[in-house]
Amino acid sequence: MLISGYDALLLDLDGTVWHGDASIPGAVDAINAAITSGRRAAYITNNASKAPRDVASKLQSIGLKATEKDVMTSAQAAVQLAQQHAAPGAAVLVVGADSFRDLVREAGFTVVDSADDAPAVVLHGHSPDNGWRHLSEAALAIQAGATYLASNLDSTLPMDRGFMVGNGSMVAAVTNATGVTPRAAGKPGPAMFTLTRDNLGVTAPLVIGDRLDTDIAGGVAAGMDTLHVLTGVSGPRALISAPADQRPTFIAEDMSVLVDASVEADQLRPCAQGGFTAAVERDDDTGGSVVVLDGGDETSTSMQALRTVLKAAWSLGAGEVPDVEAASAAARRAVESWW
Repeated sequence: MLISGYDALLLDLDGTVWHGDASIPGAVDAINAAITSGRRAAYITNNASKAPRDVASKLQSIGLKATEKDVMTSAQAAVQLAQQHAAPGAAVLVVGADSFRDLVREAGFTVVDSADDAPAVVLHGHSPDNGWRHLSEAALAIQAGATYLASNLDSTLPMDRGFMVGNGSMVAAVTNATGVTPRAAGKPGPAMFTLTRDNLGVTAPLVIGDRLDTDIAGGVAAGMDTLHVLTGVSGPRALISAPADQRPTFIAEDMSVLVDASVEADQLRPCAQGGFTAAVERDDDTGGSVVVLDGGDETSTSMQALRTVLKAAWSLGAGEVPDVEAASAAARRAVESWW
C-alpha cells in the first residue's frame, strides 16, 4: 500500500479533507487508518481565517484525532515572515480574521487598523469580512512604504456551494491599486512543509493535496513526494498541462489508496496501465502535439487512462501542452469523463 513508504502525512484541508463543513468521503477513514499504523498526520492550510485550535476542533468534529500542534496555517507562517521585516513592538496593519490579529499580537507586534498609524508591515490574510475599507487602508499603508506580506495567494476557496473568492483574489485588488506584489508565506512556498516536518520529527513525509499550484507545487519545492487527489480544485485537464514544478508523484481519485493493500505505489504513478497505450503525434495542421490514447476495455478505469496519458504528456518539452484524442471505445469513455 502507498503509506508503506512514508512516516507522516502532510495534508491540505480545503478540497482534500473537507469541503466546507463536510468531510470528503473516505478521507477520515484513510487518515485514521494511517495514524493507527504508526504514521503521523499534520494539517497544512493556506486558510488564514481560523486559529490552529479552531482548525483542530473542526478536525475532531469530523472524527480525526488532532490537536492545535498538528496544524500549520499560513497565518502562522506569515507572522514568522513578518518577524524578518519588523522589530518587536512595531506597528502591523492586519487585513484578516481576529485569530490572525491575535497571532500577530502574540508575536510581540502592535496591531493597528489605519495607515495613519504608520505600520511597518501589512499582513494580508483571508477573512469573510474583508472589504473595501480594509483593502484601502492596506493600499494607503503600502503606498507610504509598508512591507506587503500575504498569508497565501489562493485565487479561490472551495466551499459547500462551490469555489468562492480566495485571499489571492483580494490581494490582486491591492496589487492593482499599488503596483506592489506581496511576498507570500503560505503554499506554494516550501516553508510550511519543512517547518511541519521538523516539528513532527519525521524524515519521509507524503504531501497530499487537491491543488497543483499550491499543495503540489509546495511539496515539490520542499523536495517531498506528493499525492494529488481529484476531490477539489485541479482536475485532469490541469494535470495534463501542469508544468514540471507542479507535477505530483502519485495521482488518485481520493485518499482511500493510502491504505488499500491491493494498490501498489507504482500503480499510482504516471505510467501505461489498464490496457491503455498513449503515443505522442504531431498535428500537421497546427504543428502542436497530440496524445493519442488507445486500448483499454470494459474493466479499465478513467484514472488508469489519465495516468497513461500523463506519462506521454509529461515527456514533452517545457511549456508544450498537448491535445488528447481517443482511438478506442474505452479511451473515449475515459476522456469524456474528464471534461
